[in-house]
Amino acid sequence: MRILLVEDDAGIADLLKQVLTAQHYVVEIASDGQIGWELAESFEYDLILLDLMLPKLSGIHFCQQLRQTNYPALLNRNTPVLMMTGADAGTNRIAGLDAGADDYIAKPFDFDELLARVRALLRRGNIERSPLLVWEELRLDPSLCQVRYKGQPVHLSAKEYKLLELFLRHPQRIFSYGTLIEHLWALEEIPTENAIRAQIKGVRKNCEKLESQTVLRPSMVWDIG
Repeated sequence: MRILLVEDDAGIADLLKQVLTAQHYVVEIASDGQIGWELAESFEYDLILLDLMLPKLSGIHFCQQLRQTNYPALLNRNTPVLMMTGADAGTNRIAGLDAGADDYIAKPFDFDELLARVRALLRRGNIERSPLLVWEELRLDPSLCQVRYKGQPVHLSAKEYKLLELFLRHPQRIFSYGTLIEHLWALEEIPTENAIRAQIKGVRKNCEKLESQTVLRPSMVWDIG
């Protein structure tokens, strides 16, 4: 899942990114409303986490532009928006919801509540990660971020986990280098093709440790085209 985080406070943005990436979300940070808008025009996201008070383009104006039916940038018109507001910004919260935000959360955050609201919005947008992904005796549970083979835990790095989840969701598809980057890597950390192949090899090795030959049958594509 790919999240656009629009937050001008670098400390809050870094902390939020750590919390979200720990749950295997891919997070891209924009430090002001205009940068966030340019990213929203260019890339598709599963969720936008948006501060209300932003330089250059406020969260309210961001939402208004995003939801305008006649606006030419359509990529994220229906993407759920979770607006972050000050604890005493009641009027602004109402204005944000009226502008098109789907939900709001007040600062300072309770991170468990934040993650619950993120999951709820992903469900509402019909893009919830499925409860369980299964291939032969391999089980991946996105809600717990756990992988098991024949009941035994498979230990993967964060990127290996994301690759495995993507492959299990699309077992017959050959992914291009560019498509994998778009799904799994933030803009500031674009990898080389060799680095992506190394991540795929890591998934294979970890599965092979648990005698996963049945998992790696030819009918599942585990490579890039």
